Amino acid sequence: MNFYVRKVNQARLCNEAMDEPMNEAEREAMISAAARKLEELFDILHIDHQNDHNTRDTPQRVAKMYVEEILQGRYTAPPRITEFDNAQAYDQLIVTGPLDVRSMCAHHLMPIYGHAYVGILPSAEGKIIGLSKYDRIVDHFASRLQIQEEMVKQIGQYIVDMTKPRGLAVRISAVHMCKTQRGVRATRRSRMVNTYYWGQLAESADLKNEFLNECIALDRSAAE
Repeated sequence: MNFYVRKVNQARLCNEAMDEPMNEAEREAMISAAARKLEELFDILHIDHQNDHNTRDTPQRVAKMYVEEILQGRYTAPPRITEFDNAQAYDQLIVTGPLDVRSMCAHHLMPIYGHAYVGILPSAEGKIIGLSKYDRIVDHFASRLQIQEEMVKQIGQYIVDMTKPRGLAVRISAVHMCKTQRGVRATRRSRMVNTYYWGQLAESADLKNEFLNECIALDRSAAE
């Protein structure tokens, strides 16, 4: 059995990671195998990938793009968390964003792009993680075939599991090109927004409102 078949069988869903990260040799073998399949697809679609200078190396480029970029969150380990002592016992809401979201729709293999916002209610006795790690976490879980309803939960659950805050919220606002470039061909201003809450942020209407107001302020500031 080929290695990539074995590893794919280890994951239950398209937006789950492999049980173990793939090494460089495994990734190179996967790219080569995927490129051959893409050549077959081009043949079926009557696209000349041998003589046309525009598409001669396209199957190899696309295979490499999928393995090393678009789906790299399936094949690599999640980002390491850098923790700092909460020396002043800070326990108020922290909101960071907009964090870039670049993902791929699991239904039509079309891009999803937009922004995420993360709200953290740290524990006074706990740790605070490095601010850039939120960007890396969002990128890691976005880099796989996704649907937005599950992506927002995966991002938040990982942060909760790793940092144990008193509360957490993740909000994503994104454009789905499976809707804007095909089908109904909606305007590119058409977005999907969803939010998921944990802990005290799920229980307190005041904290939810504070988080949402901060998201609006951050979004407005980014647009200026």
